[in-house]
Amino acid sequence: MSAVHFGLLLFWSLLGVAYLVARFRLSEASASRGEVLVRIRTWVWILLFLVPVLLAPAPWPQILLGLVSFLAFKEFITLTPARNQDRWAFLWAYMAIPLQYLWAGLGWYGMFIVFIPVYIFLFLPTRMVLAGHPKGFLRATATLHWGLMTTVFSLSHMAYLLVLPEKQGLFSPVGGAELLFFLFFTTQLNDVAQFTWGRRFGKRPILPLVSPKKTWEGFWGGIGTTLLLCLLLGPVFTPLRGWALVLVGLVIGVFGFVGDVVMSAVKRDIGVKDSGTLLPGHGGILDRLDSLTFTAPLYFHILYYLYY
Repeated sequence: MSAVHFGLLLFWSLLGVAYLVARFRLSEASASRGEVLVRIRTWVWILLFLVPVLLAPAPWPQILLGLVSFLAFKEFITLTPARNQDRWAFLWAYMAIPLQYLWAGLGWYGMFIVFIPVYIFLFLPTRMVLAGHPKGFLRATATLHWGLMTTVFSLSHMAYLLVLPEKQGLFSPVGGAELLFFLFFTTQLNDVAQFTWGRRFGKRPILPLVSPKKTWEGFWGGIGTTLLLCLLLGPVFTPLRGWALVLVGLVIGVFGFVGDVVMSAVKRDIGVKDSGTLLPGHGGILDRLDSLTFTAPLYFHILYYLYY
């Protein structure tokens, strides 16, 4: 059994345990029981989507991940106010998505790393100013750039992980699928751990005006859980060892939290609770991937710097 097959089996097993606990241990009168079961059903669909991302041959994983970025960017843009005269700029922004994932699929690091932060960053305001409407220009360009950087540039690092060459893991060589699984699994488990620790022991809120349910107890409990998880699973799914695993564990624990609260601040500024309704029990795609917008690029560049 390959590492990625083992990882998927582990993920499905945890999901099965969570279902059994919710189904048979939580009281039918409990208000949280129905919500937990809905969340678990949605996780089944997420994992079904993850399987071809990890196992299908190229270019299907890049196409599927590009679709995720497309939906996330659309969700973000739908939430934010837009000017009618910027519709052509939005079209160009959407066209940047398949190109960004093309660079990732080709493993063209030089273009991948500058295409959106440099070329699209300069091109979009150039196109927008030609409309000749300065009213709301700064807000419109900032919103468009922020949306592309978080939902496309940041998340596209997951696609680039898939084309990285194999390195030796603890038991066998590990490639892009193992690297991506480790990122996704630890980031999502960090979210769950911070929520669980906070709900069980949380007393001191960190950012009450941004995310009232986030507590210091949940924050530190999540980081500790994620660090332990990275130390246990990191050698199996990645070439990381020793201090590098500690660094990655801390980065995922801390910046998974940061990604979550940053998106919470965006939603509170706009005046919405969830970014969408596509994922029942979770909200929108951004509600599920907010942590990855920060952890994906940081994890990628630590790996790239140390091993590639």
